[in-house]
Amino acid sequence: MERNEALDILKPQLKQERYDHTVRVMETAIQLAQTYNVDVKKTEIAAIFHDYAKNRPLDELKRWIKSTYLPKDLLHYHHELWHGPVGAKLVEKEVGIHDREILDAIQYHTTGRAHMTMLDKVIFLADYIEPGRKFPGLEEVRKAAWEDINKGCWLASQNTVSFLMSKSQPVYPETFHAYNAFTRMVK
Repeated sequence: MERNEALDILKPQLKQERYDHTVRVMETAIQLAQTYNVDVKKTEIAAIFHDYAKNRPLDELKRWIKSTYLPKDLLHYHHELWHGPVGAKLVEKEVGIHDREILDAIQYHTTGRAHMTMLDKVIFLADYIEPGRKFPGLEEVRKAAWEDINKGCWLASQNTVSFLMSKSQPVYPETFHAYNAFTRMVK
């Protein structure tokens, strides 16, 4: 699938602000892929569709989690996590993408996971560091992302865990697993 075709499929699924974010994620992901010798075509497609389900109604996302193989424990965590796993299912069903590596990168782009593939890491980081983002600790992650992808992912997961803990929010287990795996890699 070519970029323009993918963007044409995506555009009606998202509000303009989210679509603009997606284009920035795609551009950042392509640069990261080129830096780390990751398949640029797969990166482009995964980045374009990473937020495919972001603007779907919460009750629809919940139905998909309940009615598919997706982990049911997702329902016990913040709904911001739901769009990745559900989006992977919808991209497979509605768009016809069956490449497991692309679908996994979409599924885990918010939570991370242990043993992330290079494509997973690129999409996870590109979503985190794209130029439209602004929050504390971001510049350190941006700098690290271009020097050592594992350190960039470690800092991003560390920031996420710290932020959730500071708000007394539960942390999804896959996010802890990602943090622990990256901690072992960079220390």
